[in-house]
Amino acid sequence: MRVPAISVAFSLLFVSIHAFSFPSFLGAQKPIKTSKRVAVIGGGAAGSSAAYHIQRFAQRAGLDVDITIFERNHYLGGRSTTVHAYDDPRFPIELGASIFVEQNQILVDACTEFNLSTSGAGDERPRDDRPTLGVWDGAKFVYTQYGTIWDLPRLLWRYGYAPIKTRKLVQKTVNRFLKMYEEPFFPWSSLSDVALLLGLTQATAATGIEFLEKNGVGGLFAKEIVQASTRVNYAQELNEIHGLETMVSMAPEGAMAVEGGNWQMFAHMAKTASSDVRLNVTVSAIERREKSGFGITSSPTISSLGDTVDSYGVKSATESFDTVILAAPYQFANVSILPAPESIPSEIPWVKLHVTLFTSPRLLHGRAFGIDSDAEVPTTILTTVPSDPSTHSKPAFFSISTLRAVNNTAFSPPRTEYMYKIFSHESVNPAFLAEIFDLPTPAAGHELSRDDISWMYRKVWHSYPYGLPRVTFEELKLDEGLWYTSGMESFISTMETNALMGKNIARLLIDEWTGSGQKKGEVEQKPLKEIL
Repeated sequence: MRVPAISVAFSLLFVSIHAFSFPSFLGAQKPIKTSKRVAVIGGGAAGSSAAYHIQRFAQRAGLDVDITIFERNHYLGGRSTTVHAYDDPRFPIELGASIFVEQNQILVDACTEFNLSTSGAGDERPRDDRPTLGVWDGAKFVYTQYGTIWDLPRLLWRYGYAPIKTRKLVQKTVNRFLKMYEEPFFPWSSLSDVALLLGLTQATAATGIEFLEKNGVGGLFAKEIVQASTRVNYAQELNEIHGLETMVSMAPEGAMAVEGGNWQMFAHMAKTASSDVRLNVTVSAIERREKSGFGITSSPTISSLGDTVDSYGVKSATESFDTVILAAPYQFANVSILPAPESIPSEIPWVKLHVTLFTSPRLLHGRAFGIDSDAEVPTTILTTVPSDPSTHSKPAFFSISTLRAVNNTAFSPPRTEYMYKIFSHESVNPAFLAEIFDLPTPAAGHELSRDDISWMYRKVWHSYPYGLPRVTFEELKLDEGLWYTSGMESFISTMETNALMGKNIARLLIDEWTGSGQKKGEVEQKPLKEIL
């Protein structure tokens, strides 16, 4: 779940790796009379984008398509979803993917087309004299930022030229990555091949710390600032995550969110693409027909645990489709594919991220973070690991964010409270909450009182894969007529890149149907130096 490192200095130093450009749509094609029926399994960023762009490309090509979107949850957006504090629609909070940036063209264009209002990430954070950001190593704040003109000089004073070197490294990586949006690379039929051709496997083959050190960035800046960014954005440290996602983590510039929830972008995409969007419907089987196409077996989802009415003796329905796009991680989809496709996605480890949202009238207390009791605690706390692990344990959380101040009218008189969000690798318990507010530790099995914590919501996500170094990625085409979007997750896991994968598959699919695609091997036959 990406969150912004609210930082004037960072924004000045780091360009966004999301500065995506957009190729033009397909040129005019002669109308094709054949109608195609497409099943998209998953209504998140990738599935919604795939459906949306299939419809747009098909319309431009004069091709008639009939798209059905299956989503087992009761909402569209996948890991982009909101909950309401106090169960009040006036107070939406992002539970999953929190931000995107102004250069994310797929998402920004969606906001423009669907007339969605955005606000800058952090615009609603409390405006007071507290520091805006602190990086905590489990015992002390190793870096603090105040939102003033002195932040940049302070950053350079502590870390020397490392921030500037990192910016150049990000720019170099960005320039190569952006070619994925341009001909002759777009659309790409293999993520592994295009990553190799563009030199991006130099970043994915190494851990974050290896990639930084190889390019002359190390020391305090890597361990304190870059690692704090990988922990908050991907819940991973520099010796765990590959270099490309490390670069993605250093991209806070121009962060924004859709007012009311980022899920709206994908809901609009899906509903624009199809009049047949089936929420609370679980697909259990994909079976290839003897002559052509697939049979899709589905049934209503009746609980958040994914149980279907099949479990209670009610029959599922099976329908025919020409093409299927599996827009969800195969290992979590719980769908059988018969016969087995030529390529079966490998099972990979995913981060299990605990997200805790709550409201309290209390401010974070300095004693819990190794500063004076009367000292002001930063509104956003990121974390890194101690330079000497023998001195103290690493933090038990990835980040604590003070989102905004609200007026809780359930109390008489109404009182000011603060909305908090915590990312952690384990469940946040009452003792931890008592510690950060300097309250007495509650007895075992007891929660803090409603006077101290007035509302709480917990969620455990399979948020993103562990970004372990690798140079190959899952196939986009699992078999003839069967496509897969989630190979992007191990490459770069963001809303925009998943939307890009959906768009890329949409273009490949339409090119295949119209016979207008590039001949296989045409790009690869050119000299690599010429291509780059």
